Amino acid sequence: MQDKIDRLPELAKKRHNENKGFFTKLRKKPPKQLDYLMQDLHTQEFERTDCLQCANCCKTTGPLFTDKDIQRISKYFKMKAQLFIDTYLRLDEDNDYVLQRVPCAFLGDDNYCSIYDVRPKACREFPHTDRKKFQQISNLTLKNIAICPAAFNIVEEMKKRITL
Repeated sequence: MQDKIDRLPELAKKRHNENKGFFTKLRKKPPKQLDYLMQDLHTQEFERTDCLQCANCCKTTGPLFTDKDIQRISKYFKMKAQLFIDTYLRLDEDNDYVLQRVPCAFLGDDNYCSIYDVRPKACREFPHTDRKKFQQISNLTLKNIAICPAAFNIVEEMKKRITL
């Protein structure tokens, strides 16, 4: 698995122009059943993909933390929200709360998340490949295929199944 993860940025870069063109066409004329297809592709991929064997998202990127995320997680830690922010988060250039550093402070050596039950919404939904109106997040998907082997596989299968 680590070999595939290591090659992923290069593979994504090689297919970037192809994928970008595909998503441009997809945004202009999305198939009627796109949401159903994406749900199906997502489900199939995650039946054979074990995130605990990878955790590359947790090791290389950080999620956005919404106010609800901050309230929920700080309550879990029995700490004031501001202390949680000061300890773990920073404001990015878009004025969003993100992790101070990666890998994620909540990721264990065994790739388990110590706050899994209360993790941020962005983590619960990653890699966002089963999202409704999938075509609207193509720029995010282009980034995620360089991080997540499952997202890469889903997009490759999607290109086979959808003719534009």
